[in-house]
Amino acid sequence: EMEDIVQVGMIGLIKAIDRFEISREVEFTSFAVPYIVGEIKRFFRDTSWAVHVPRRLQEARVHLAQATEELRSRMGRTPSTRELAELMSLSEAEVVEARVASNGYRAASLDAALSTSDDSETPLADFIGFDDAALALVEDFHALAPVIAALDERDRQIIHMRFVEELTQAQIGERLGVSQMHVSRLLSRCLSRLREGMLTES
Repeated sequence: EMEDIVQVGMIGLIKAIDRFEISREVEFTSFAVPYIVGEIKRFFRDTSWAVHVPRRLQEARVHLAQATEELRSRMGRTPSTRELAELMSLSEAEVVEARVASNGYRAASLDAALSTSDDSETPLADFIGFDDAALALVEDFHALAPVIAALDERDRQIIHMRFVEELTQAQIGERLGVSQMHVSRLLSRCLSRLREGMLTES
């Protein structure tokens, strides 16, 4: 909005007035214009991006667009990352970073309609995101923690060896000095207690 630009320009003017020194014998307009233009440029830089990115990446986006256009017209094809890096005197990682940052200049609304194969329109939101299956486990883990804490030391050790270290029942038996059959019984008893505790918690 023009009102915003005028207000930003006024900030630059106020800064110029504040820092102007008559003793320098410089015309005020020559001194003030760079302050006013600087504030307006800063305003556009900070508000025109949909996502705020560091200034160096904002500048890199401009250089990247110029370098891409120059190489495309020269080679007749889209330049590779390596070719862009050589022209811009940057590393390939920095070119990739600038390219990723460029995506932050404009953002599409999640309600934006996209055409599908059957010529119908569907909101962008329907194409992104998914249900995280692991999210449902968070409540289970939260409920399970105090139930495991209530087990005695040996039972917790058996659970740890079986489900964290992923040892077989025979390997657990060797560690504890008991038979595989006994480990199986101990595991069944532990799991039954955990199951009961989980049902009680829910």
